[in-house]
Amino acid sequence: MLTIGSTSLTLAGLLVVVASLAHLACIAIGARAYRFMGAGERMARAVEAGKSKPTLITLGIASVLLVWAVYAFSGAGLVPRLPFTEPALCLISAVFLARAIAFPWLRPSFPENSTSFWRVSSGICLVIGLLYAVGFAALWSGQ
Repeated sequence: MLTIGSTSLTLAGLLVVVASLAHLACIAIGARAYRFMGAGERMARAVEAGKSKPTLITLGIASVLLVWAVYAFSGAGLVPRLPFTEPALCLISAVFLARAIAFPWLRPSFPENSTSFWRVSSGICLVIGLLYAVGFAALWSGQ
């Protein structure tokens, strides 16, 4: 039976998989994709120069996102229960929500990221964070 919690976590997991794949697409496509996604000219130029740092950063982000998606699917009951599922879902939700609301303070540290990048990515993080929060709350309350 589908519950609000499992539905929220399934949707959150799917969105996070898409976000992870978007990061991997940047690596595959190259500097043009980094620019399109709003990562900044410095990052795009580093890709064009053959530097490994952008690829490593992007792989790290994509990997973390995939792990977080698996935790969402675990909480939704789609994959076997992972260790520390409830606290992980709470923490993941908090990270997404913090990222969503903290962009005014983060933005000066990444001045080359476009305004569109900050607005779109923060909105996406807000939606995903809320989905994780709803799923976690339902799971915690036993629904």
